[in-house]
Amino acid sequence: MSRTRNYSQDTLNVMERFYVALEACKDSKVINSVSEYCEKNNIESAALYRQRKHRERGLFEIGWAVPLIRDCGVSARWLMTGVGSMFAQ
Repeated sequence: MSRTRNYSQDTLNVMERFYVALEACKDSKVINSVSEYCEKNNIESAALYRQRKHRERGLFEIGWAVPLIRDCGVSARWLMTGVGSMFAQ
């Protein structure tokens, strides 16, 4: 069971950009679905969906974002700071 967590504003911002990038990758067909993304990357999809719905849940793992950077071309700089383009050049 997840616990309520007081995330810092920086973490909340990274989390928000993560979900924006995940949807952008899905919309542009870089990934077929969030479920498939989770399955391919050993991410518990129920946790990802619960965290997206309730941001205060203590489920978010930065490791969820690694495949977006490694496999989908999302810029690590943008993901962590919000600076620059969402996708690496």
